[in-house]
Amino acid sequence: MVVGVTVSFVFAAERRQLILEMVRANGAVSLRELARVVQTSEVTVRRDVRALEAEGLLDRRHGGAVLPGGFTRESGFPQKSHLATAEKTAIADLAASLVEEGEAIVVGAGTTTQELARRLARVPGLTVVTNSLLVAQALAHANRVEVVMTGGTLRGSNYALVGSGAEQSLQGLRVSKAFLSGSGLTAERGLSTSNMLSASVDRALVQAAAEVVVLADHTKLGTDTMFQTVPTDVITRLVTDDPPGHDDRAVTELQALADQGVQIAVAGASGGGGGTGGDPVPARPSQSRREVPLPGPRRNQVHGSAPQLRSATVLGDQPTAGERDRERAARVADLRRR
Repeated sequence: MVVGVTVSFVFAAERRQLILEMVRANGAVSLRELARVVQTSEVTVRRDVRALEAEGLLDRRHGGAVLPGGFTRESGFPQKSHLATAEKTAIADLAASLVEEGEAIVVGAGTTTQELARRLARVPGLTVVTNSLLVAQALAHANRVEVVMTGGTLRGSNYALVGSGAEQSLQGLRVSKAFLSGSGLTAERGLSTSNMLSASVDRALVQAAAEVVVLADHTKLGTDTMFQTVPTDVITRLVTDDPPGHDDRAVTELQALADQGVQIAVAGASGGGGGTGGDPVPARPSQSRREVPLPGPRRNQVHGSAPQLRSATVLGDQPTAGERDRERAARVADLRRR
């Protein structure tokens, strides 16, 4: 019995060391990939990841694990493409419904925006400006869709064009909407990313658009990264998925974003067929809506002042699991009704 326990402990220790090395090397790794490499089940890997998180060595995300800390490093495209795939599909379905025939839009780089581009191929008369090779590739054979690419230097980790060439090619551009993704989204700082060059190009894309639509699955809500790309007061709409029952941080962040006037559109990611859509949820009537042709601070926010967040609902001492679930369900329902 003692030998068996000892061997099991050694195997677990070896597994967790390998998991930790993979996350450190890649920034983010899916549970599926971790299970494949360490040759065990996803249930076992999930248990290992939970143990490593308790030691402060990594952070769990839906479907995977990332480096610890609020300011996470950027993972490469192969790792990102395996995280929250069902959620990204549902978000892309809903975001595509916001695009009308004949519009001119800009689409930034990212795995979620790539999913969006695949759906935009069916919108006739569309003009898409992008700095993403993957977005352009998804639209390359679309009938009646014109693709305009920026200049710039190729950044291999996410197949995007960045640098002064990309930014200069966007000067003087005017489109109806910008669709952007990023590494993190908070009500305090807005959308952010881990790379300075990518952030600079995203800011140039925002300046070209009358409306800014952020695509972010729930794993990015409440996550802050190094470089701000879109302040909260410039975001017109957020398209996201319904956070799972245990993710109170994401629900709280959605509430804070809605309180600052961001319109929230929640897409469902459960079930077959790539997920179901949800109705866009407008901001509160007390929040003024954007009426200027280009993004700028909302009229009811003093320029330079820090965003005021509504405090989270205070629960009783030691609430039960059922009470927490009902509280969360009520908050999500409130967001949907707005």
